[in-house]
Amino acid sequence: MDMTRRTVLTATAVTATAAAFTTAAPHIARAALPIEQPKLPFTEGDLAPTISSKTVGLHYGKHHKAYFDKLNTLAKGTKYADMKLEEIVVAAAKSEADKKIFNNAAQAWNHVAYWDQFVPHGPNRPMGDLATDINGTFGDYEGFIKRAITVSDEVFGTGWVWLTRDDDKKLALIGYEDGNNPVAVGRPAYLGIDIWEHAYYLDYENRKPEHIRAVLDKLVNWRVVEERIKA
Repeated sequence: MDMTRRTVLTATAVTATAAAFTTAAPHIARAALPIEQPKLPFTEGDLAPTISSKTVGLHYGKHHKAYFDKLNTLAKGTKYADMKLEEIVVAAAKSEADKKIFNNAAQAWNHVAYWDQFVPHGPNRPMGDLATDINGTFGDYEGFIKRAITVSDEVFGTGWVWLTRDDDKKLALIGYEDGNNPVAVGRPAYLGIDIWEHAYYLDYENRKPEHIRAVLDKLVNWRVVEERIKA
C-alpha cells in the first residue's frame, strides 16, 4: 500500500468540518531524496482532548520529523536514494546491515499512516461490510477494542498494534515491536495504534489501555480504513 494523503471524510453532520481537512498529495509519494514529512491533515489541537496539542506537537514535530531527517541522511548515496518510502521499508527489512535505515524508514511510514487515519468528530465506527467483518472476527466493536489492548500488552516495550490480515487472510490485530510493521513482511496495514510512550505518556501517563480505548473510540476515521482495505 503506497501511502498517499487522503481527503479526510466525515459524517454528514460534520461536513462543514471535513472541508477544512482536505490536503494535497504529499511529497512522501515521490522517489528520490529528500523524502519530505507530509503536513498533518488537521491542526495540532484538533484531536484534543483524546490526544492533546502538546502531545501532537511533540510526536509529529520532534519524533516523526526526526525519522525523516535521519532517513534522508542515512540513505544518501545508497541504493535507497531513488526509492519511495514504502519501497525502502520493504527492501531494508531484508538487510541486517541496513537496520538503521529500516528503523527510520519504517517509523516515518508508520506515522504517516497513523496521522492519516484520524479525524475529529468521526465517522468513528466501522460501517457496512467492514463492520460485519469486525463483528465476525472480534464479536463486536467492544471486543475489537479489548483485543487491541490485549495485543498491546503482548508487545514487549515499544511498538505498534496493527489491524492487518493473518496467514489465513483473515482480519487480525497483530503486535510489532519497535518500528516493525506489516508492510515489511508482506502484509497489509489497515490501522495502526502507536504504543511508544511518546504517543500517550503526557496525556495518560502509564495508563496505556485508557489511551488505546480513547483513540479507537473517538478518533479513527473508518472511511480511511475502508479505503486501505479496498486498495
